[in-house]
Amino acid sequence: MFMPCQMFKACPECPDEPTAQLVLDLFRGRGWSSDKTERMLTALLFLLCSFHSGKSQRCTEGFTYDFRSRRCIDVDECRTVLGACRGDMQCVNQIGGYLCLPQGLYSQSYARPESPSYTEPLYPDTSVDFPEFPAPPPVLPGTGSGPGPSYPIVGRPSAPCILGYTLGEDGSCVDIDECEAQSHQCNPTQVCINTAGGYSCSCTEGYWLVAGQCQDIDECRYGYCQQLCANLPGSYSCSCNPGFNLNTDSRTCEDIDECGTNPCSHGCLNSYGSFMCNCDEGFELASDGTTCIDVDECSFSDFLCQHTCLNTPGSFACMCPPGYYVFEDGRSCEDLNECESGNNTCTTAQVCFNFQGGYTCLNPLVCEPPYIELSDNQCMCSAENPACRDRPFTVLYRHMDLSSGRSVPADIFQMQATTRYPGAFYIFQIKSGNEGREFYMRQTSNVSATLVLARPIKGPRTVILDLEMVTVNNVINFRGSSIIRLTIFVSEHPF
Repeated sequence: MFMPCQMFKACPECPDEPTAQLVLDLFRGRGWSSDKTERMLTALLFLLCSFHSGKSQRCTEGFTYDFRSRRCIDVDECRTVLGACRGDMQCVNQIGGYLCLPQGLYSQSYARPESPSYTEPLYPDTSVDFPEFPAPPPVLPGTGSGPGPSYPIVGRPSAPCILGYTLGEDGSCVDIDECEAQSHQCNPTQVCINTAGGYSCSCTEGYWLVAGQCQDIDECRYGYCQQLCANLPGSYSCSCNPGFNLNTDSRTCEDIDECGTNPCSHGCLNSYGSFMCNCDEGFELASDGTTCIDVDECSFSDFLCQHTCLNTPGSFACMCPPGYYVFEDGRSCEDLNECESGNNTCTTAQVCFNFQGGYTCLNPLVCEPPYIELSDNQCMCSAENPACRDRPFTVLYRHMDLSSGRSVPADIFQMQATTRYPGAFYIFQIKSGNEGREFYMRQTSNVSATLVLARPIKGPRTVILDLEMVTVNNVINFRGSSIIRLTIFVSEHPF
């Protein structure tokens, strides 16, 4: 029995042999000749197998099967998909897909030209003689649908495997690796990815497809790094500012606690991205920002200490000359009273007299004739003694101390008459010891006067002044005088 489907074993929809025989008997029952019936059935089954054979061909996503050319062609989603891109995004058709790009990134000069119409091949009448099917016309460079992937062409309806597969040695259909066989049409900037029954053109990580070309993505524009970002071909590199370390995620930065390494000579205070050094009292930060150097407080002022300033690490100390000690304020100098402390060399017969910065031992009073001792500090010359006629009646010995360079004018000593006589008046004057005219007497009342320091005196120095009080009584025609012998010990220092 002649079976037409034996010519189309690759057609899975062909009827089995009993079914074909039933159809043949149906045609014969209508009075058709056996030869004519077999011819009509063969043509019918051929068309059925050809239709189902094309329908069973499968294309990868983004492609559709063209029955005329018997190949997979690209689907232009920008035309077929309503509202593929929204807003200001521009739809750009790609082989096997499409992209939505901002208007500024898409240049019309790189847009895919409109695909020219494909000339439909002329298919011969296959109702008789079953001639060889002509192959579809080749796609010339620059024509057709552009740089789409080159899929195997179904040349005959008797092809044993579907599109993208080839017959293996074991008789099964195996996938064709177009990427390994270099039969793909991806441009040099793209990467070929083999798929079941085909391939796709994609960009490597860090690139995106723009106008058919893979262009580098500038990740730094999108804030991938927390601080510093350097764009690299297909990638990017994050780094941190000084004072930070890059975390393990290679994107964020973590503050470095510099104080953990003890960079400061004294104290350290960590801050965000840096640190600050501080110094103890009496020190200041050097120009390197980490070292502490001593502050010379003595150089700030000449009045920090009353006498001498001694700089010490982190501080200072005031020193006083011999005969003085440092007062409670730590800066002033106070006189050391050697007479009260017993730190002197005076004998028991002498009198210890303390002055600023020192002391002296006063010998017992010795009155020179014709004077006689009236008390321990006063000598008297009797009026009954002819030798005392032109001499002061009494000489009183007094002592005082004076600071060197004391400001002037200054009242330093007061003199007053102790005995008053009716009708008498008194005259006060400096009789001797004022050769430098540093002093003068200012009479303050009829019976008193004040010794005034008129010019500063530098010490150490001892000044002896004879201050005379003259008593005049015109009623009884009397004139007499008394002397105060004032010894002034001027100290070496102004304190």
